[in-house]
Amino acid sequence: MNYPGEFGGGVINLTTKAIPEKNFLSIGGSISADTVTTSELGYTYYGGDADWIGFDDGARKVPAFIKNAPGGTGIIPTDQVAQLTNANTTLLQRNNQLPANWSGELSGGSVFDFGSDRLGIIASLSASNTFRTRSSTQQDSVSTDGTLRNDFQTLLTDNRIVTNALIGLGYEFGPNTIRSTTVYIHDTLKQARGSSATVYNNSSGLRFQQNTNWFERQLFESQLVGEFKLTDALKFDARGAYANSKRNAPYERQFDYLCSATTTTGLPISVEAPNGSDGAQCNGAYQVTQRFTPFASIIFSELNEDLYTGQGDLSYKLDTERPMTLSTGYFYSDTKRNSTRLQFNYQTAAGGGTAPGYPYNLLRPDYLLGIDSLNANQIQLQFSTPLGAYAYDASLRIHAGYVQAEAEATDGVRATIGVRYETAEEQVTPIGTTTTRLKNDYFLPAATLTYNFANNMQLRASASKTISRPQFRELAPQQFRDPESDRLFFGNPLLKDSELYNLEGRYEWFFARDQRFTLGGFYKEIKNPVEQVGFYTGADDRLQTGFTNLPEATLYGAEVELQKYFDLDFLNSDFFATRRALFIANYTYSKSSITADNSCVPNVLNQTLGGCQAGFGPASLQFRDGASLTGQSDHLVNVQVGLEDTASLSAITLLFNYASNRVTNRGPSNLSGVGFQPDIIEKPGIRLDLVARQGFELVGGKWELKAEARNLTGTRFQEGQTFDNGAQVFINRYNLGRVFTLGLSTTF
Repeated sequence: MNYPGEFGGGVINLTTKAIPEKNFLSIGGSISADTVTTSELGYTYYGGDADWIGFDDGARKVPAFIKNAPGGTGIIPTDQVAQLTNANTTLLQRNNQLPANWSGELSGGSVFDFGSDRLGIIASLSASNTFRTRSSTQQDSVSTDGTLRNDFQTLLTDNRIVTNALIGLGYEFGPNTIRSTTVYIHDTLKQARGSSATVYNNSSGLRFQQNTNWFERQLFESQLVGEFKLTDALKFDARGAYANSKRNAPYERQFDYLCSATTTTGLPISVEAPNGSDGAQCNGAYQVTQRFTPFASIIFSELNEDLYTGQGDLSYKLDTERPMTLSTGYFYSDTKRNSTRLQFNYQTAAGGGTAPGYPYNLLRPDYLLGIDSLNANQIQLQFSTPLGAYAYDASLRIHAGYVQAEAEATDGVRATIGVRYETAEEQVTPIGTTTTRLKNDYFLPAATLTYNFANNMQLRASASKTISRPQFRELAPQQFRDPESDRLFFGNPLLKDSELYNLEGRYEWFFARDQRFTLGGFYKEIKNPVEQVGFYTGADDRLQTGFTNLPEATLYGAEVELQKYFDLDFLNSDFFATRRALFIANYTYSKSSITADNSCVPNVLNQTLGGCQAGFGPASLQFRDGASLTGQSDHLVNVQVGLEDTASLSAITLLFNYASNRVTNRGPSNLSGVGFQPDIIEKPGIRLDLVARQGFELVGGKWELKAEARNLTGTRFQEGQTFDNGAQVFINRYNLGRVFTLGLSTTF
């Protein structure tokens, strides 16, 4: 009951330790190589001098005339276009030997005793810099038989730089504790992308599209927690926190070039020396033309979110014949977000859809937008929001309270029962558009029965009702790019809350220390689940992802887990005297089914279908009845087999993971408006990892050497569609590298 109403499963309670047992200083680092990326071909661009640490040095500073563009004429004149950072953000470069990945961490802590009281401090600082290249096949189809409309070969390099800092303070006095924790996370993705195709809508030759992106995310959170034992029977816990999240993505650039054997004025172009690369070969010259509109674009987006939370929990242990504890509490949350996405298309003074003429259109991007070309062609920027709103404000305010009773109902049977009341108002206000308002309140009951019928066995059964609210990005009619899937997403203001009814039963047998066997089953009924849906905005546009509610869905399944150790001292060897073998296996079977009847549900294209209200259509016209929920695999298998030393730090573990096929997006509707395509399905497959750790002492410190080998099977990523005639369309397919990491750390 003390968890939010959107809690929907198991809990891992991670509490930051603020008071160390003794003073310590720890330092460590690692280096890793990816067989697909390290020392291989990738794309990059210069950016700024501080890019390597994930911070912009001002090269991407957004000028005022960009921020003020929505209130202007819609045209940014040539003299202002010239003020934008050019070559540092436009020139895509090949790197034939991408560097290795690295990470480092420094942490320390101290404890001070004041009589029986203790004051502790813990601080940590870490950083990492990793590269990942994906050579991806990206296809799509708008036909009913899977005929390819687009077939792009894309080389995309991500340079991810992450910096983390944490400081914790703790004070223990008597049975009471006060903890303060402050966390800072800075996560930057510098992305360079090149994509070529000869198969695209109304193809006119080899097409090359390049993108340079910078996604900078930041989280700052500060939390204060107090745990007070007022009497032997009465406890009070209080928690307050503030968090600020930012996402800054300036200078998302795109250029579109067409390979042609003649200039736009009709002059022939001959190639005397091919570029020697293994990729697409242009038998002529790349040039920007009016064939692709716009020939170049630039996007500036920014997000800021503030979150305030507070919670108080009071529990009282009754002095009764059988143990009983009564609890109550209050929770408050207030979230406010502002998001802007300003897109501009390049054009000449002749107007929208125009491009520089010969010979300027033969120039590479940084020269094309150089001062001479800008002035000669009078290149301008046109403010353009292709879909939805360029800005929105959002808020979510929650008030909640609960009561709970936990008691031993009879010998060996423990019961927990309670109800949570939660009221919330969620608002998303796109600029110049009607506000979406979800104002709902819920009573959320829950009950758990635990039957200890033996000293090492128990049965557990639980039932609860929970909810799931649409995220701001799912509600807001604004595009955002997901760098992982390399797709644009678009929110839907017609969404509403989902309600979940949950049942679970579990048998647990703890047959020895740290060893167990569990068997469980679960069932969920979901009203109005939110699903991801693929869609096309037109015949020339690439696949995008939107959101809708389905009428309802069910999810059920079973899980079995075994953790077992095997002593090896019977081998009569000094090496095995203190070692034991480890075997952990977990298998989960789950099955889900969506209901796609004649109920009216939101349409991702805001079309009105089948006599429904505006923006809605019957689920049966948009989705396949009985299909699986997105993100759900029927089979999940996790196995660990290892050898570890019980007397010292020494372990080697082999990890096996398997996930069966799962839907990532509901299939897009046909452009005709009648029927829909097959769902988009990911094939995760099998993955094999090996991890080894060895501890030793040297120069007064405790050292740990760690080696990892990830994705030994070389399993690739594959996401696509299979049509009724057997035709396959690969939305995303690329090889994943085997990653080898070696790390060393020490503690003093």
